[in-house]
Amino acid sequence: MRIENSFIPVRGVGETTERRLWEHGITHWDEFDGSVVGETLADRISSFIDDGRRHLERGDVSVFADAMPAASRWRCYENVREETCFLDIETTGLDASCNDVTTVSLHQGGETKTFVQGRDLTSQRLETELEEAALLATFNGQRFDVPFLETCYDIDVTTPHVDLMYPCKTLGLDGGLKAIERELGIDRDMPDLTGRDAVRLWHEYERGDDAALERLVEYNRADTRNMKPLMEIVTTQLHQSVFESVCDAE
Repeated sequence: MRIENSFIPVRGVGETTERRLWEHGITHWDEFDGSVVGETLADRISSFIDDGRRHLERGDVSVFADAMPAASRWRCYENVREETCFLDIETTGLDASCNDVTTVSLHQGGETKTFVQGRDLTSQRLETELEEAALLATFNGQRFDVPFLETCYDIDVTTPHVDLMYPCKTLGLDGGLKAIERELGIDRDMPDLTGRDAVRLWHEYERGDDAALERLVEYNRADTRNMKPLMEIVTTQLHQSVFESVCDAE
């Protein structure tokens, strides 16, 4: 499902109105003709479509992500698939005011980069990497990863953000990332390692064990790499349940 199939970012259009448009065959911006809704709302939708096309020409999906509920931001993915950055961090604890970020991994365009505290993990590097992404994807990053980075590195993450935890919940997929991976059959390197192990590995590295850092980095990288197939599965299933189910019933 692409952004051009969506009408809920328009002020005054909720899921019910959007569904009614789809049921009447208006499943794409190109098909909107002002019918089905009142004149005022029709004018608002037309203006939104005109502005929206200009945003998409620039590869900017921020206005759509900002206007959509968290559980619906997955709709932005298809438009900027190759420019989506999957991010995951490891820390020494859960409180950004007294704990540290140890590693940050980013997966985009088939390439995974990992930055390590005390080596190359800096505010400038993070800002540069995130500015190059059209869309940020995390799992529970809205409540954890992004605020943690903003607090510890004094940065403002403004990249449009899809937190996969919310569309997963829409599909009835509850629990942590690894539990959902198992349910969906997504394989993982080092499946027995946990977040607690990540803290332990960092402290072992601080005591001089370079092999512990290698394991920590690989664990962190696995999280970001596995979010890509998770995003593909989630968007496909939601496309079918949210969009195709209505269009096929016409």
